Amino acid sequence: LIGIGSPPASHSLAMSPKMLVAGLSVASAALVPQPSFHSTAQASRASPKMGLLDTIKTAFGGGKQDFLEADPYWDQSNIPVNTYKNKAPFTGKIVSVKRIVGPEATGETCNIVISHEGKMPYWEGQSYGVIPPGINPKNGKPNSVRLYSIASSRYGDDMTGTTTTLCVRRATYWCPELKAEDPAKKGVCSNYLCDAKPGDEVKLTGPSGKVMLIPEQNPNVDLIMVATGTGIAPYRSFIRRLFVEKTPFGEVYKGLAWLFLGVANSDALLYDDEWQSVLKSHPNNFRVDYALSREQTNKNGGKMYIQDKVAEYSDEVFNRMDNGAHMYFCGLKGMMPGITEMLEGVCKEKGLVWEDKLGEWKKNGQWHVEVYQ
Repeated sequence: LIGIGSPPASHSLAMSPKMLVAGLSVASAALVPQPSFHSTAQASRASPKMGLLDTIKTAFGGGKQDFLEADPYWDQSNIPVNTYKNKAPFTGKIVSVKRIVGPEATGETCNIVISHEGKMPYWEGQSYGVIPPGINPKNGKPNSVRLYSIASSRYGDDMTGTTTTLCVRRATYWCPELKAEDPAKKGVCSNYLCDAKPGDEVKLTGPSGKVMLIPEQNPNVDLIMVATGTGIAPYRSFIRRLFVEKTPFGEVYKGLAWLFLGVANSDALLYDDEWQSVLKSHPNNFRVDYALSREQTNKNGGKMYIQDKVAEYSDEVFNRMDNGAHMYFCGLKGMMPGITEMLEGVCKEKGLVWEDKLGEWKKNGQWHVEVYQ
């Protein structure tokens, strides 16, 4: 499922919703209100002091961005889903495409910013569908939609509520016989996006998905986020909402957001500058651990994969989950067996039955999985 533009220069330069008051009337003109969300007008009348949502509303000319925050902000009952579908997609435009890995990375990954004009509101943890142009040579039909997890908060990296960011790895195939890449086997959609230029049109569907949402009704919840490669996308949206953009939930959040990321080497790290900035600004609420398979070794002397890194903290991860944390998995499906086996081992040490414990976490909505082959 994972897509698997330029990121903000620094945490200090990122705008917050409170900074939207000035200079955004033009951007707001294209926005479409979503009546399914509660209006902030009632909250405005109830309190003589202007709050954050009212500030946003005023900045965008009378509520045109009400869809960005529900009222109350944690209410997920009317989250936007499938605003645009395959038969009638929205036509967005590429804003920027930027390679975000170093020269020694195993492949190319791009940060791609797309304008949706405020007409495809989404929440953190959701996905957009992209329909690449052209015909599938195997069946003679138009290319099918590909899903990409969204890597920006609902406000977009530019904080206008009119863009989205995707994190896309260019899919290629190395032919051992030719000793070269085989263009016939390259990923159609990923190459289309990574080759796109500003102004190019792109057909979008969605937003889709409710599996990876943040439980914002609990400002003390711990979030344990496990990713391989471009599976980092939804967590970037989480972290920006929590720590970068001064959102309603971010202003009250007191829990721990703990990120685990597995990639091949240091050059393949994604958004590391952003994580380091958040570590400095929120040292008590954010942690990050990397598994670099070609640079680190696990306790047995083998390559350090993401499941090995999580296993180093097995007791702490289990205890946090047992105390109500939410655990998210996004990326390659192959990481799951090692992690579940590790947690099963902790269960046995505590005299617990793993199947029962996992069932409890799933029932409580603490277990979020969005992985791919």
